[in-house]
Amino acid sequence: MSSSRPSDPGERPHRRPVRAARRWLAGRPLRTRLVFALVALLALVSVAIGGLTTVALRHFLISQVDNQLTMGDRRPTEVPPWFRQGGDPGWPGARPSGAERPAPEPPRGFPPGSVAVRVADGVTTAKSRTESGGLGDVATADAARLAALPTDGRPRTVDLAEGGDVRAVARRLTNGDVLAVGIPLSGVRETVWWMIAAQAGVAAVGLVLAGGAGALIVRATLRPLNRVAATATRVTELPLDRGEVALAVRVPAADTDPRTEVGQVGAALNRMLGHVADALAARQASETRVRQFVADASHELRTPLAAIRGYAEVARRGRDEVPADVAHALRRVESESTRMTRLVDDLLLLARLDTGRPLAVDQVDLSALVVDAVSDAHVAGPEHRWQLDLPEVVIRVPGDAARLHQVVANLLANARVHTPPGTVVTTTLTVQGDAAVLTVADDGPGVPAELQPEMFERFARGDSSRSRAHGSTGLGLAIVAAVVEAHHGTVAVRSRPGRTVFTVRLPHPTADA
Repeated sequence: MSSSRPSDPGERPHRRPVRAARRWLAGRPLRTRLVFALVALLALVSVAIGGLTTVALRHFLISQVDNQLTMGDRRPTEVPPWFRQGGDPGWPGARPSGAERPAPEPPRGFPPGSVAVRVADGVTTAKSRTESGGLGDVATADAARLAALPTDGRPRTVDLAEGGDVRAVARRLTNGDVLAVGIPLSGVRETVWWMIAAQAGVAAVGLVLAGGAGALIVRATLRPLNRVAATATRVTELPLDRGEVALAVRVPAADTDPRTEVGQVGAALNRMLGHVADALAARQASETRVRQFVADASHELRTPLAAIRGYAEVARRGRDEVPADVAHALRRVESESTRMTRLVDDLLLLARLDTGRPLAVDQVDLSALVVDAVSDAHVAGPEHRWQLDLPEVVIRVPGDAARLHQVVANLLANARVHTPPGTVVTTTLTVQGDAAVLTVADDGPGVPAELQPEMFERFARGDSSRSRAHGSTGLGLAIVAAVVEAHHGTVAVRSRPGRTVFTVRLPHPTADA
């Protein structure tokens, strides 16, 4: 079934080609549209000039035929010689007194195909000039059409059944007879068609040459605009979303001339890039201050938190037995200080990664690391079903063992915290090409599609199935993304109800038997 809009019955036919041309040009480059417009304009001008020239030529040729018929004088009171001779006894075709009228004959200078018709006493006779110069017969219907012409001496075009169009004039002679003479317009028609063919050929060659030259001219004219577009394209390829950005790309000075339209666009783009660079610098300065504050605050908070935990533990385990409610309060102080210490440690780690502080780089036994992490997760969440799929070889990657262990532990903790008991969590380690691939998959409730792009943001929260019920800080996956990025790897998530898969790729693996 076609989905196109039905055509309007009242739509004018000449609008359809215009709309088709607009649809064809809709997705074309500016260069193509300009060349098309130039060629179309030249084609219209050529058609107009050719049409006017053809009409003028035809009018001129017919005027020449009329002059030949009337000897250059078309006034009704003037009679060409052959009409005057037709009534005089001295004319070769004149009728002597009491004699029979001879057959009419076209004048000697008229071209082949010319026709002469005489009407005398109700009898019509007609002859035509042949190619050999002799006389030939004329069809009765054609003779009747010529005989019916008004005798005012004005040239008229008559369409004959056998002889085609002729230009004819009729006169009444002094003896009362009617004489009509016609010259064929076949020569005029052939000349006009040859003129049209010549004009079409010249116009076609001219349009091809004009299109080629126009394409070169438009290409050269739009070259500055291409450079401006190339500058804008280079800017779009820069990572402007994070980190320190040196936005030094600018439109060349030659393409910023305010006297031209392209120069105005180039200058405006340069001004916009300057504003963007200032905004990025201000953003980077603000982010640097925030990161430094977080790092400093996290570092300074570790000491008092450690003291709070220590004093709470000492007070709870002192010699003097404390009341039950005080002991409970002290245990809560220890628990919350421990949780806050983990949060401070996570913030400090993120701050250090943000500043680009290099990690320790050693050959890390990723297989053993995954085994240890899954064993720890099994102890922390015995109500879940933990599965492990490892290759026969030992996979090693260059990196920081402690941080990579934190990546795997955070992914497993995320699966444990945000899925119900009985969920199957499968950890798989493989080598694919030039990357070690670690996947953590679970058959839990999944993550809504609208939340998946934000899962690796800091303090990101899901729906009620992924909540703070188990003390999550919202930094686990952010740390995973930061550590993996510091190892020049990638992390991604795919989730649907009943299937959530986190995939970590780490470069430059080695495999040993």
